[in-house]
Amino acid sequence: MNLARRTVQLVAALSLALAPLPAAAQELTGLTGLTELVEKWLASPHGDYGSLSFTYWNEEGEVPVACAHCHSEPSFVAWLGADGSEPGVVEHPGAINSPIGCASCHTSAAHDLDAVTFPSGVTVDGLGWNAVCSVCHQGRQSTDHVARAVEGKDLDAVSSELSFLNIHYGVAAAVMHGAETRGGFQYPGRDYAGRFRHVAGADTCVACHDAHSTQVEVDGCLSCHRGVEDIRAIRTRHGDFDGDGDISGGIHAEIMGLQRQLYAAIQAYATEVAGMPIGYFDGRFPYFFADPEATGEITAEQAIFPNRYQNWTPRLLQAAYNYQVAKKDPGGYVHNPTYLLQLLHDSLESLSEQVEIDMGRLRRP
Repeated sequence: MNLARRTVQLVAALSLALAPLPAAAQELTGLTGLTELVEKWLASPHGDYGSLSFTYWNEEGEVPVACAHCHSEPSFVAWLGADGSEPGVVEHPGAINSPIGCASCHTSAAHDLDAVTFPSGVTVDGLGWNAVCSVCHQGRQSTDHVARAVEGKDLDAVSSELSFLNIHYGVAAAVMHGAETRGGFQYPGRDYAGRFRHVAGADTCVACHDAHSTQVEVDGCLSCHRGVEDIRAIRTRHGDFDGDGDISGGIHAEIMGLQRQLYAAIQAYATEVAGMPIGYFDGRFPYFFADPEATGEITAEQAIFPNRYQNWTPRLLQAAYNYQVAKKDPGGYVHNPTYLLQLLHDSLESLSEQVEIDMGRLRRP
């Protein structure tokens, strides 16, 4: 089906779906510009019919129940209870090739949703229009999951009971709420930043992202942060957190600097303490793989599940988990930069107890 024909069909379907909604809701969706809205959505990740998010299970013919509410629109509608079923529950596998579309957000149940429970068990309320975003962008792991996995184990002893815990993907809500929802692994005895409030009018999902295209509306950022042309150059904290002596770049550069150092430290620890070199391969689960030749790079041929890294110690798992948290929220420098800096710093500090890291030049926010 070509894009034009699909757009026409979706506009017709959306018009029917929105008709029963209150006038205020209809006004917010911009009924006079439905074609433009649908085209924006089709060009977005949520409307990408070819995305792995919606095609990963095509060979199986259905999306597993545990994954369905975020990877199949009918299941998301069911999770909301908008189809008359019990809210918060998905009882059946989801339909494949069914991206998150109009019916996901434009129902009374979606509009009424105001509170969301995160993987840590913490429920955040008062979310308003951002609640539906938070359902699927919260990750699937937390401090609590990591703590339970390593409980009672020697920090530096390899355990066959451990495997990598992946926070999941697109975890902006987990990062934004910081310590409130414990999305990253928060080391005992350390304080962590809570929700990043930024400024009024620019501290929610829909305040900064176009609701249909998901694109960041940067004009507002640049109108306040004058003198920069790229939002990655913005910083409101001016410490040298990554210890490279350069604070001319934005806070994004500080996060990336710490992230690179943490990866190097993870590799050093894996070799020197866990007894098996490790490498990371982006986009291929479970991301961390054995590197027995210690080349420092994982090839596509090596990035296969049978070669997954298996020499996990609790300390290594904690640090690798936080590395993945930072990797899976590339917009974290906006969503909650302090929280990410703290997670990365503390992971390095933990590894420094076993491998050589110059912590004296690093600054924790």
